[in-house]
Amino acid sequence: MTNHSLARPQSGRNVPDPHLGRYAVRTAGMTASEIRALFAVASRPEVVSLAGGMPNLAALPLQTLSAQVAQIIAEDGLTALQYASAHGLPLLRDQICDVMALEGINAHPDDVVVTVGSQMGLDLVTRLFCDPGDVVVAEGPSYVGALGSFAAYQAQVVHVAMDEHGLVPEGLRAALRRAGDAGQRVKLLYTIPNFHNPAGVTLAVERREEILEICRTFDVLVVEDNPYGLLGFDGQTYPALRSLDPDNVVYLGSFSKTFASGLRVGWVLAPHAVREKLVWAMESATLCPPTLNQMIVSRYLATQDWKGQIKAFQENYRERRDAMLSALEQYLPPGCTWTKPDGGFYVWVTVPEGVDTKAMLPRAVTARVAYASGTGFSTDGFGSRQMRLSYCYPPPERIREGVRRLAAVLESEMDLARTFGSVGSHRIPGPQTPWPDAVR
Repeated sequence: MTNHSLARPQSGRNVPDPHLGRYAVRTAGMTASEIRALFAVASRPEVVSLAGGMPNLAALPLQTLSAQVAQIIAEDGLTALQYASAHGLPLLRDQICDVMALEGINAHPDDVVVTVGSQMGLDLVTRLFCDPGDVVVAEGPSYVGALGSFAAYQAQVVHVAMDEHGLVPEGLRAALRRAGDAGQRVKLLYTIPNFHNPAGVTLAVERREEILEICRTFDVLVVEDNPYGLLGFDGQTYPALRSLDPDNVVYLGSFSKTFASGLRVGWVLAPHAVREKLVWAMESATLCPPTLNQMIVSRYLATQDWKGQIKAFQENYRERRDAMLSALEQYLPPGCTWTKPDGGFYVWVTVPEGVDTKAMLPRAVTARVAYASGTGFSTDGFGSRQMRLSYCYPPPERIREGVRRLAAVLESEMDLARTFGSVGSHRIPGPQTPWPDAVR
């Protein structure tokens, strides 16, 4: 006889939600991202996933790290397993300042707030500055996690075009002027200046001062999201926006791409006047970031050649980038264009007229290859002819095989488009969200 008191409840996937009338209004903007929906499919071993942005951690000194974690627990376990300050461990904040100095940032540890990944930092900053209806200006396309945070706080996103040199200053100025004329309140410029996610392009150095000046003129705070800044392939490190304007730039950093993503250790470097409110927001969100994880990162920075490890990552990802670009050149049909990143994780591909990358995705998965459709990286419908391809995780031979499979699917879609017209729900991007033809 079944013991009903111990029976596992049903998942309720198809049961109407009895709480619909109870949710806060802001939950209407909370939806699952297209990228997250891919994870279950893309993790199947027979599928070559060019979709996710998982770092390749194979080059880490795992034996050494294992011994260090055991040593932390044995020697400092009573501290490592205890609550700590919402501000973050003082030693780690000091070390973070040393990391940021590589990009020209001169920071005080008191202005660093350690977060549970930089995504949390972005969420906290949005909470501090954005009321419902406020405007956030962002590149078009933009990072899907940022768009989710802005939607959750009921902020409106206005996209500004990029070209092969990053965010276009004239486009930014025009967007801010239009917003002002419409009576909209623009609070933030959210930007990924280095090795952009998803576009792969980098903001030209000569544009950086101009963009900062535009934001000062229009009284807009700059949020600089820079997880890839140390992962350039030619040895060049670009000056952080924060290094050029400390008083009007909030900098988001992370160890997820340069050390270990699973530890979820990131940080916010805020203007001094913002720091205290950021700590208060941190306390209300999570009370304090995990102490053990912070100590692991701190011990790693203190005892290991972390700069040499970053160089190893650079070489690893450069090899994969080269495999990706070579395969695109070899296999993709005529009419396709793509960016050529000099760092980071991603290539942004534009396909010919008539092909809808979102509609094509199920057929690509059937062919055992996955990518991220461009539609997930904007809030205005742009991206149906684009896709993000990630080269950071698969080895070069898998990248080449994945692109070969993708090309076969794409050629079939192009044949259908030529025979029957537009495939799927293709939409030509509007005048405020162009992706210039100059991008290759």
